[in-house]
Amino acid sequence: MFLLGFLLGLAVGLGFWLWQQVQLNSYLERVIQPLNSHSYKIVLPLLPRLRQEMSMVKQQQQDLQLSLQTYKELLDSAPLGYLQVDEENQLLWCNQQAREILHLQRWQPGQVRLLLELVRSYELDQLIEQTRDWQKPQVREWIFHPSRDHAKAMLELKPLALEATSLPLPAGQVGVFLENRQPLLDMNQQRDRSFSDLAHELRTPLTSIRLVAETLQSRLDPPLDRWVRRLMQEVDRLINLVQSWLELTQMETNSTMLLHLETVEVRSLIFSVWENLEPLAQYHNLNLCYSGLESISIHADKSRIHQVFVNLLDNCIKYTLPHTNIHIEVNVISVSEFIINDHQSQLLEINIIDSGLGFAPIDLPHVFDRFYRGDKARHHEPESSETAITGSGLGLSIVRQIIIAHGGAIKAMNHPETGGAWIQIHLPQVMANPLSEDYS
Repeated sequence: MFLLGFLLGLAVGLGFWLWQQVQLNSYLERVIQPLNSHSYKIVLPLLPRLRQEMSMVKQQQQDLQLSLQTYKELLDSAPLGYLQVDEENQLLWCNQQAREILHLQRWQPGQVRLLLELVRSYELDQLIEQTRDWQKPQVREWIFHPSRDHAKAMLELKPLALEATSLPLPAGQVGVFLENRQPLLDMNQQRDRSFSDLAHELRTPLTSIRLVAETLQSRLDPPLDRWVRRLMQEVDRLINLVQSWLELTQMETNSTMLLHLETVEVRSLIFSVWENLEPLAQYHNLNLCYSGLESISIHADKSRIHQVFVNLLDNCIKYTLPHTNIHIEVNVISVSEFIINDHQSQLLEINIIDSGLGFAPIDLPHVFDRFYRGDKARHHEPESSETAITGSGLGLSIVRQIIIAHGGAIKAMNHPETGGAWIQIHLPQVMANPLSEDYS
């Protein structure tokens, strides 16, 4: 009887132990299944498999930490600043360049503080909020004024021109790349000052050379006088180049001081410019086709706007194919179609279209850059002409500065129908809006 009881107890104990093993195996299967989808291919007991999976997870964690550390070191030594904020605009991390640009001496790695407490830049704060709301990368430029606790230290800090590119990140975080553009601006200003000083120094000797050339021309007989004419043409070209450079520099420095605003009737101004250029246009059998408003006026500097049309129409004549037309379209558009200033209700749109070869795609981004000369193949004038005085490459730059000084905008394109160059101008301060008519 005792033996029977012992065997029965042993059987119950073994059964309970086997049941526990089955439950444990089932539990371990459920635990390790999501860790590795190919684990079923490994024929190992459950506990060794669990140890292997835990080892793999630990190794992956170490690899991720190593990669994160590597990326932080790369960002820390990058020439661009980088900072990252959480969903509440608290600064999580920034590299050394960002600390220098934004003067983040009060922030230490590991601290989590509101970015606006550390950097008093509402432009940066708005950029981050906009990026988070729109979930799209954003780009913004502004002048950053560093702040300090002491007034004396603030006087020592200079404003910086910054450009920021922001990126939306998971969990509401935002990353921002910062570029300090102030050294580039300082270099450009130094270059402009150097060229301006040089241009001032060149005006006097060039004027003297021209006076000497005029004296020689009056004393020489043909055919020797043609060399003096060539000399005077080149001197005139240099004088025009110097004058254009000085004019462009002055307009960029303080354009509004050079404007003498008055009421300007646009259509009559365009045709007065065309009358001056018509002999050159007739030589190439070119016609002007005007379409748009019969009488429309703007508040502008008449001499400056006249200079704009002289430069643009002269370029059209140079580059338009013979026996074709130059089109000018003048219309008024509402502010909802094109916005320059918030307070403007309507704008004057002027389209100048020629029938030439148009701008080369590589030239389009640089059409209004200083001294930029496009493809010479577009020019139908013979290069060997003794009377031809080539342009300085400053005409379109001056045109752009005049338009900007008037609060307008200018854009260069190729027209889809004619294939020629298409210059589009928008000017504010429209003073009338009559019905449109066509003229040619």
